[in-house]
Amino acid sequence: MEKNGDVTIQGNQWQRLLRGQQGKKVTQEGHDGVKSEEKRKTNLTWKVNWKEWVVDPAEHFYYVWLQVMIFPIIYNWVIIILRTCFTTIAMSYLPVWLTLDYLADIMYLVDMIITVHTGYLDQGILIKDVTQLRKRYLRSKSSLRDLVSLLPTDFLYFVFGIQVPLVRINRLLRIPRLNEALDRMETRTSYPNTFRISKLMIYIFVLIHWNACLYFALSSYIGFGSDLWVYPNVTTPEFASMRRQYIYCFWFSAQIFTTVGDTPLPKREEEYLFMIADLLIAVLVFASIVGNVGNVITNLRDRDNVFFPDHELVRAYLRSHRISKELRQRIDSWYQHLHINKKIMRENEILQQLPVHLRTEIAVSVHLPTLSKVTIFQSCEKSLLAELVLKLTPQVFSPGEYVCRKGDVGHEMYIIREGKLAVVADDGVTEFAVLSESNFFGEISILNIKGNKSGNRRTANIRSIGYSDLFSLSKEDLTEVLSEFPAAKRHLEEKGRQILTKMGMLEESGEQVDEEAENLENKIGRLESKLETLQTNLARLMSELESSYRKMQARVEQLEWELAAMELQRPTVEEGEREKGRGVGVGWEVGREREEAEGEAHEGLDGKVEKQRGQGEDGHVTKEGDGASAESTLALVKRMVVGDKGGLKKIFDQGKNRKRGDDRPGKGDGADIVHKDEKEEKSGEKEFEEG
Repeated sequence: MEKNGDVTIQGNQWQRLLRGQQGKKVTQEGHDGVKSEEKRKTNLTWKVNWKEWVVDPAEHFYYVWLQVMIFPIIYNWVIIILRTCFTTIAMSYLPVWLTLDYLADIMYLVDMIITVHTGYLDQGILIKDVTQLRKRYLRSKSSLRDLVSLLPTDFLYFVFGIQVPLVRINRLLRIPRLNEALDRMETRTSYPNTFRISKLMIYIFVLIHWNACLYFALSSYIGFGSDLWVYPNVTTPEFASMRRQYIYCFWFSAQIFTTVGDTPLPKREEEYLFMIADLLIAVLVFASIVGNVGNVITNLRDRDNVFFPDHELVRAYLRSHRISKELRQRIDSWYQHLHINKKIMRENEILQQLPVHLRTEIAVSVHLPTLSKVTIFQSCEKSLLAELVLKLTPQVFSPGEYVCRKGDVGHEMYIIREGKLAVVADDGVTEFAVLSESNFFGEISILNIKGNKSGNRRTANIRSIGYSDLFSLSKEDLTEVLSEFPAAKRHLEEKGRQILTKMGMLEESGEQVDEEAENLENKIGRLESKLETLQTNLARLMSELESSYRKMQARVEQLEWELAAMELQRPTVEEGEREKGRGVGVGWEVGREREEAEGEAHEGLDGKVEKQRGQGEDGHVTKEGDGASAESTLALVKRMVVGDKGGLKKIFDQGKNRKRGDDRPGKGDGADIVHKDEKEEKSGEKEFEEG
């Protein structure tokens, strides 16, 4: 027994060790798996599928790349003409120029690849299909321009020599890329006016540089020192250095374009043509400089007028009305405070340039921290605060200025953004309390709380101690916003009641009466709405009943006319058959009697028609002809309608055939025909009875 116990104990120990070892392996494998997963993720981050790589033109990478592309484009525009005209400079630093040339070519090639993989917007959606992007790029004009700018024209060095860098003039075709980069920078910079002036100066510098290089090349063609207009003789030590050559030509070109100073008069025709072209370009340059600088100054003035009130206009008004010197000094100090501390008073007018959602985000980021500190708004919804920040109006008060006085009608509430204000007595000296940042006042007078003893009047005098920045919220704006948030409205009114209760300015009885009156008005309104609904339903039912009655009446009249028509057709058929029988049996006399009978039958038919008309018009039954009553006629017609329709149709068909003249002379005399007719009538009556 002991051995078995030892064996079981040892077995349990080995099992524990085995389980612990397995646990260690599992944890180690888990750690290894986590590490391998991290390694795999890091490898994935570095691996990029270049075949499907697409650049978003709105992202930061594309903007940075455009800024980088400014340098090779400016380099080619400046250095190619410099090396072409100043051969000494070109040959002195040839290795540097060749290195920079091919570095710029590599950047051109990379830019072409990035342009191929740049997405575009189609109906607001970024297109990322590389095949589609490639097709769009190849069909555009920029693809041909980029391809021509990368043609290997450097092989022409073997024809013209290494001292002719003009073979690389096709590299100047990338100027549209430079314009795109400058436009992107202008939209992103915080100082657009300064950037516009800088861009104009760059263009003017490049223009003067090209003109200087062409002037030196023309002087070399005419001959250095041949007259006073061309560049002096390069053999003179004073004008032999490369630096002096370029600086002198640049100065001469700038002097022509700016029309400042006296330039030597030209002597040759080439010199005259060059001066004429330079003077025409100088007029355009001067006009562009004046126009751009004037636009910059106008934009700066408009910006100041938007940010701050127009001080000059106010000064002119004060002078014209001879305002006291003390008040004018206060106004000047207020303006000075606004300009020095950059206090913008027209935020809402500036933000009107943006859409509503962006305007809301800006206002939230600027004013929400201050608004959320106000205790009365701390438990309100964020959407309510987002609506309120658009309604806030900044105001600045000078030292000693009263924000509100006791007894004034309150039209807005105030939130202190910066500064301190004192609650003072009527004498203006005694201070009861000091309000600082994030405090608020004036909310009781704009909430319209039931039972407020003061109504909408101010309950205290509040004066600014120093310069105070406040946010004002008008009563109309607060009411408009709270109409969409009834829960927040109830919450604010409850807080206002608590404040009035602490101040002893709330009438409870009046509040209860108002609540009861409000409940009664709500009940009356609900009853009126239900009554209107019932009236609408009743009117609908009455219209349906009237339409049904009219349809029923029209149907009854139609049936009466049909029954009358059937009654008129039956006697006509019977008399026609009798006349036919008599004519066949007795000869000429019978024919004469038949004619007389037909006349009587026509008279009887006319009488019945008149009787039917009289019944339809007057509503009474008249007795004419043989004295048959209308009641028996209607009964007979009803019986015919209810009875067998087949027999009735048969009788009508026989009558029609006889009228058309289908009568044939029968065998025997008229008695046989009459007997035959009586049999047919009896068979018809029998069919009716069976029906």
